[in-house]
Amino acid sequence: MTTTAVRTKAEAPAGRLPGTWGLGLRRGGLEIKQFFRQRDQVVFTFAFPVVFLFLFASIFHDDVRGSGVTASQLYVPAMMASGIMSTSFQSLGISIAVERDEKVLRRLRGTPMPPAAYFLGKIWLVLFTGVLETAILLLVGTTLYDVDLPSDATRWLDFGWIFVLGLTGCALLGIAISSVPKSAKSASSVVVLPFLVLQFISGVYISIDTIPDWMLNIGALFPLKWLCQGLRGVFLPDSARVLEQAGSWEFGRIALVLAAWCVGGLVLCLLTFRWKTRRDG
Repeated sequence: MTTTAVRTKAEAPAGRLPGTWGLGLRRGGLEIKQFFRQRDQVVFTFAFPVVFLFLFASIFHDDVRGSGVTASQLYVPAMMASGIMSTSFQSLGISIAVERDEKVLRRLRGTPMPPAAYFLGKIWLVLFTGVLETAILLLVGTTLYDVDLPSDATRWLDFGWIFVLGLTGCALLGIAISSVPKSAKSASSVVVLPFLVLQFISGVYISIDTIPDWMLNIGALFPLKWLCQGLRGVFLPDSARVLEQAGSWEFGRIALVLAAWCVGGLVLCLLTFRWKTRRDG
């Protein structure tokens, strides 16, 4: 009896399932592998903001009066913000809707894997692609458009929390909007349209000082506008603050808005997320 008890006790840990964090990490590795197996998706995801940066920076490259920067330099942080939202909001909004329609979520829900591990896997994917996208755009911006990397540690700290809060808020918003499409076929239309509109009214494609105030006020309700503003504050000189709606970078307000979107996005996810399609009941 004693030998059997000791053997059973010794063997128990070996048969124990990994914890939520461990499963989430493994799920993240699987998500990243699946992402890079789809070469067309990889090329489109990373090339899209780079191509648009090249196009806009080539068309609009003159000095912006009174700001101490060129129009092409303005587009670098704007496209970085757009890339962050693309790899989080747009990517998750479409992919989760497709997985729900193809009953992938339904099958995963029937496994012993904790639901949180699935979302942790998505977060690892978004973090990996977001960092890679940002690094590519920074390389292009510093090489071709004379954008200077911050020499002050404070600016890099600002970049860190802006990136993390912005990526988190956009990712949660993407998970929430994934419940809106009724099928995989409509997912792209439902997600891409609001993202496209936000890019126009948040200072991505159009300089912030030429957008009507009422449009900026609408854009200010969403995280992209604040992501753009925060990254401009990190990578552009302080002389460019005159172009902002408030005439300053407003780092405090950026932190509050992005943090509020992290909390609000989480609440939206808890209220709206479904493992099944509407027709499955």
